[in-house]
Amino acid sequence: MSSAVEIAPGLLRWTAPHPEWDARGTPGGADDWEQAVGSVLYELADVVALIDPLLPVADRAQFLLWLDERIAGRPVSVLTTIRWHRRDRAELAERYRAQTTRVWNALPKGIEQRPLRGAGETLFWLPAVATLVAGDRLIGDGEGGVRVCPESWLTQERVDRAGLAGLMRPLLELPIERVLVSHGEPVLHDGRTELARAFDEAREG
Repeated sequence: MSSAVEIAPGLLRWTAPHPEWDARGTPGGADDWEQAVGSVLYELADVVALIDPLLPVADRAQFLLWLDERIAGRPVSVLTTIRWHRRDRAELAERYRAQTTRVWNALPKGIEQRPLRGAGETLFWLPAVATLVAGDRLIGDGEGGVRVCPESWLTQERVDRAGLAGLMRPLLELPIERVLVSHGEPVLHDGRTELARAFDEAREG
């Protein structure tokens, strides 16, 4: 499928237009994000994980057929980083329910949770491919790196940007090479360095 890019063996990312995107979003506001958002497919030995999956509107049927072929009858786990990203998980959970006993948020061996308590999000660490998958708390910075999300995205949480950066700083103990974000472009190299820079900026800013 042309819209899906294989970033590492068994690790794919695709983008699709978000149905609630507003071209009139206020710069820096809670509605300021790009139309295309990312989703992740990760193949493990005996299960396929879909993280924050959003199906494309155009060629939806074709994409689902491609997804069926890629999954190839294996059990599926649909993982969600943040409540806003429930997206198409119900449809996909129903589609693959016959292949597994527990589809929603069944954490496969080979994927680790990194919950951000007080920030409303759970990051997923994929150690075999040195990849961190984020929802809204890390976003692309438009220059090939990442940044901590704007303050306006945290109005319903118990932390500000500086506090969020503090919550995420222990991630720097991981050998992170890639950071896959939902909003913006992913970081494919030297992810740990990019994270350290983003955390410093948030705490100083």
